[in-house]
Amino acid sequence: MDMININGNIQAINKHRLTENRGFLYGDALFDTLIFRKNTPIFIEAHYFRLLAGMRQLRMEIPIYFTQVYWEKEIRKTLDANKFTEARVRTSFFRDSGGLYAPTSNKSGFLIQVSEWVHTSKTNYNLGVYKENYLNTASINNIKTTNRLPNVLASIFSKENNFDSCVLLNHNKKIAEAIHANIFLVFKNQLLTPPLSAGCIKGIVREKIIAIVQGLPEFQLIERNLEVYDLQKADEVFLTNSVIGIQAVSQYKRKSYKTDVSEMLQQELEKLV
Repeated sequence: MDMININGNIQAINKHRLTENRGFLYGDALFDTLIFRKNTPIFIEAHYFRLLAGMRQLRMEIPIYFTQVYWEKEIRKTLDANKFTEARVRTSFFRDSGGLYAPTSNKSGFLIQVSEWVHTSKTNYNLGVYKENYLNTASINNIKTTNRLPNVLASIFSKENNFDSCVLLNHNKKIAEAIHANIFLVFKNQLLTPPLSAGCIKGIVREKIIAIVQGLPEFQLIERNLEVYDLQKADEVFLTNSVIGIQAVSQYKRKSYKTDVSEMLQQELEKLV
């Protein structure tokens, strides 16, 4: 039976009631996903501060006990209960039950879930573009709330059309991100990525890649709005998130991409782990 961690208590997943949970009822929640490799949390400090920043933006009270040390201890407790040393760890924070749209309290609780993680990177990775629903560009879209319906529908669209992932556009028809990752385009010695104002998630690996590239004199990092037709002109396209690290895209429509820069950046990223 799968075990989860609710506010520091290990219990069977079927014992937790969702009928009054605001995350379930209103999407009044946010989450963070990180990786444990060889019993070590990857970039946990960056994940911790991003999680706190998201809670502040949602006006949730941050429990006084919820320090980085406490969080890591509770993650390890959950890993031990599931007998994992390498895992994908998702932590969700939800506002306490009560109220309708207006909550009766801003206090919050958390849920930690773990699943086995095996690092894989696909060689042939086909990208599409999802145009049926658009992301907004408000700053709330930069944090990982549980309101991810465009991503869900884009994932269904991807499966229906045999894509590995799809690009999501914002309401200005500019590229925002991929379904589960930030996106970078390479034009010779320039790396371009959408700015946060385009409505993309403020990804941890996105920030690491930006910092790496800014330290490489042979490359220039540019954050600017990107058009769909830029995908046809780019030399390389790659996706980033905390689970996959860097995933090179091999094809978009009839366009095939190189992978030299993404492979080099993956090596540089591994040096930070």
